[in-house]
Amino acid sequence: MSKTAYINARLLDPATGLDTSGTLVTDGESIADFGEKVKAPKGAKTIDCQGKCLMPGLVDMRVQLREPGEEYKGTLESAGRAATEGGVTTMVCLPNTTPVIDDISVLEFVARRARKLGLAKVYPYGAVTKGLAGEELAEMGMLAEAGALAFTDGIHAISDARMMSRALSYAANFGLIIVQHAEEPSLAAGGCMTGGETATRLGLSGIPAAAEVIMVERDIRLVRMTGGRLHFAHVSTSDAIDTIRAAKAEGLAITCDTAPPYFALNETAIGDYRTFAKVSPPLRGEDDRQAVIEGIRDGTIDVIASDHRPQDQDSKRLPFVQAEPGIVGLETLLPLTLALHRHEGISLLDLVQRMTSAPGNLLRMKEGRLAAGLPADLLIFDPDHEWTVDAANLKSRSKNTPFDTFAMQGIAVCTIVGGRHVHSLID
Repeated sequence: MSKTAYINARLLDPATGLDTSGTLVTDGESIADFGEKVKAPKGAKTIDCQGKCLMPGLVDMRVQLREPGEEYKGTLESAGRAATEGGVTTMVCLPNTTPVIDDISVLEFVARRARKLGLAKVYPYGAVTKGLAGEELAEMGMLAEAGALAFTDGIHAISDARMMSRALSYAANFGLIIVQHAEEPSLAAGGCMTGGETATRLGLSGIPAAAEVIMVERDIRLVRMTGGRLHFAHVSTSDAIDTIRAAKAEGLAITCDTAPPYFALNETAIGDYRTFAKVSPPLRGEDDRQAVIEGIRDGTIDVIASDHRPQDQDSKRLPFVQAEPGIVGLETLLPLTLALHRHEGISLLDLVQRMTSAPGNLLRMKEGRLAAGLPADLLIFDPDHEWTVDAANLKSRSKNTPFDTFAMQGIAVCTIVGGRHVHSLID
């Protein structure tokens, strides 16, 4: 086994609260040792981190890969390259591929293909219902045995209360979690941006912000009834965050995540029908944006995920009502989140924790923390490096980002998966 020593690093490990200068040593695919007093072993390859941050690689728990079925929007390879460019070493992919990941063969195809590519690791979610149709439970037990980390119907809310109740009870038998897209479908039907003054001015049909909290409140009651574990994806409104905060205080097994668009942008980013700012749930008003930041600050929001959703040009260059929602987010997840440290005073360790050990612990993964013997899935990043987003240069096959030409600060200098440098600006 060949050893590599990363010296002069600022070591960060939110799982243990570590923030110190030191050295980390890898031995082949694993972490051998790290700490303030660790020295480079004799004969080891030495990489000088020059004071840059060395931490666990990012764990992104909400990614749409598009393969199989929509390879013209994105592939496992293009997502893997985008991920490693952004410092993401582990992706958890939604089941809304074609065919749907409601069958062991599809789950195994995705996992096998990702291993063969050797870029970022990929772990799949299993579908809650067959075909994501909301009518019949998928074989969650078999999918869990085959490696599904949790269950979700992806971009579709599980709208039937009885189906959600059964899903929560069934998943609880395996100690697994249900991930819900919290949006009451009948209220959201036909809407394309958040309801309110801006939607009225633009003449666009609105989705009331209440559509989110109505689903959150219903599902929290179902968790009380079933004793299940439930995670709300990409929360975006103050009312939903307040309700989740209260449920956590009650001791319920409720967690949630958000995505950078909901704390970096508000509905004004839509401008004059800018479809690259169309997302689901939609961008909200400034009060909601501030509530998301406060939810991150006080720990109500457990995880920050990219919500990477590639869309090709034909899906976006349409009238706003007809355009598909979603943005690519793997390459901008890190700098947009780091901006909360600089501008909002949220501690660096807290933010890193939301993208490493928090999703890792939530999904019961070994990834997302530093420990001897664990896989050497690591990220070296420079929090001070300034750069400008150029959509044309993104590694993602689709380029649908509202952050084109935005000035960023913070960049992945080296992304390491299983001891291998899969992206590097230093060697």
